[in-house]
Amino acid sequence: MRVRSTLPLVALGLVADALWRRRRAARLTPLPPSVEPARDGHRFVTAAGVTLDEATRRAASAYAAERSLRVLDLVPAGLDGARALELVRRVDPETYRGARLAPGGTGGHAMLVASEVAERAAVTRFTGLGAAEMEELAVRLKRYAPVGTDLAVAPAVAPVPCTPADRRAILRGRWPSDLPVYLSGNLIGLGVLTAALARALARGLRGGPAGGRAREALPALAVLAAASVQPYLVTAGTALRPHDRHRFALTRGVGALYRWTRVALEREAPDPELPRLRERYAAELEAGVERFHEPRRDDCPWCGGTALRHRLTSGDHQHHRPGVFTLDACDSCGHVFQNPRLNLEGLDFHYRDFYDGPGGPEVERGFRLAAPHYRDRARMLRGHAVPKAWLDVGGGHGHFCNAARDVWPRTRFDALDMSVSITEAENRGWIDGGHLGHFPDHADKLAGAYDVVSMHHYLEHTLDPRAELDAAARVLAPGGHLLIEVPDPEWIVGRLAGRWWHAWFQPQHLHFVPVGNLVAALAERGFHTVEVQRGAAHQPVDLLMIVMMLAHRVVPDPAKPWRSGRWTRTRGAARTAVYLAAGPLMFAAAALDQSLHPLIRRTGRSNTYRVLARRLPDEDTR
Repeated sequence: MRVRSTLPLVALGLVADALWRRRRAARLTPLPPSVEPARDGHRFVTAAGVTLDEATRRAASAYAAERSLRVLDLVPAGLDGARALELVRRVDPETYRGARLAPGGTGGHAMLVASEVAERAAVTRFTGLGAAEMEELAVRLKRYAPVGTDLAVAPAVAPVPCTPADRRAILRGRWPSDLPVYLSGNLIGLGVLTAALARALARGLRGGPAGGRAREALPALAVLAAASVQPYLVTAGTALRPHDRHRFALTRGVGALYRWTRVALEREAPDPELPRLRERYAAELEAGVERFHEPRRDDCPWCGGTALRHRLTSGDHQHHRPGVFTLDACDSCGHVFQNPRLNLEGLDFHYRDFYDGPGGPEVERGFRLAAPHYRDRARMLRGHAVPKAWLDVGGGHGHFCNAARDVWPRTRFDALDMSVSITEAENRGWIDGGHLGHFPDHADKLAGAYDVVSMHHYLEHTLDPRAELDAAARVLAPGGHLLIEVPDPEWIVGRLAGRWWHAWFQPQHLHFVPVGNLVAALAERGFHTVEVQRGAAHQPVDLLMIVMMLAHRVVPDPAKPWRSGRWTRTRGAARTAVYLAAGPLMFAAAALDQSLHPLIRRTGRSNTYRVLARRLPDEDTR
């Protein structure tokens, strides 16, 4: 299909997109005036060049108090057209407040924040923030007030410009590893569209007003008209009145490529921490990676059987740290395990800077997108129990507990993790209490304290899954429930894709327990399995992850501190080219994953399974 033949569809798409955004823009509420003074517990954060008059402070404070808001973003009514359209693309005012894991949205000018939230979030600057700093703060504050954050239009706030450098810094925060790919993709798309428009217009003009070719210009004119009218369709009659609406609308058809080009040409300051991290990793790797492994074992860690066979050999296909890892399978019981296993020093090396530090933003995005899956896990308790006190083991930053409150709002959610991220989860208010350390070490102290314990994608990371199950049996009160979700090693894609199946996740995943083994082990510990979910637990990302890992394998991210610091620009350009070339395959793989998802949910197999088991009273286990 030629690009020119798609122009009518582009025009229709622009109009449909404008109407979709308009529905969101219409839900933005302007601040009603108030004569009451601003509350003492409310503080205001402003961007550089922004001044809040007393009337706006009073109105914002009254609005927040009336609605029990802890954070309120103040959007200028005259916000420039580009940012206004982007804001209503990224934020749905109708659902934003209740979306616990949604990223923070902002107009980038001013915010009201409750003093206690500012203290918990360690906000130290309240004036003169840059555009990227305002964006970063909005994201952070939404995490600290997940259902107490909203937006409102402040008519008296004068808009300040957002420079291309500001824009690039904002996008870097959203796309920490993939910004060049994102920018290049937009530039290529806009370039192709602009060329198609220019060609169609030129052909039409050559034919003259009365010529037969004049009609060839009509689709291009329709696209230009739709692009120009879009700002009016989105904002007319709403609380948003972009100060540059007329100019933005008139130049939009040809100005978008220019604006994106200016952003792409902006140079970024290098990460000041990267050289130090590179030196640290280089020093560690000088001694080799063989020391990170324990001796190879000749028996199965689950059943003790000695009939072992090689399952696969893999590298680190996620972050491409050095090392080769082997998974063996036991012919006696089907258990799959890393052999030789990483020792504690190796685990520290491969976990460091993955979930926190340089790797934190990427992982955060993945966790945020999993909110529906978190709620599905929590719903598994329905019909079996009404939880009062829930402990999530391996709780990380508390994403599951935060999302599960939508299902069980009256439940106390605590979490345990080996990482200091558990302290951050407690500070955010995503969990009610946190425990730092290894679960078996806390079992006696927590004995009988919970009526639900969950382990979501935790057992496969542990050194001894059986010891973790023993700890769960001690911590749960009689009649309590244990909920476990793990990758299913019996899934057909895991066999067919081999090392490219994402759930093998080497080197972090140490054990893969078949569902029959897990149910039997729970029975040995006094549990009765009340429900097993296989198809319903499926995560529809298998094919997409295969394509992504293959692309990532060709040119790993040169910005990772364990990668060489030489030729980073050349390698970065190559990585961008590979990802752009693989883009259509990624799209097709993701579409196929989603298409197959409803079918897989109705089967008895998937890439993940869940087990819900009830701890029997002690007298029933004798």
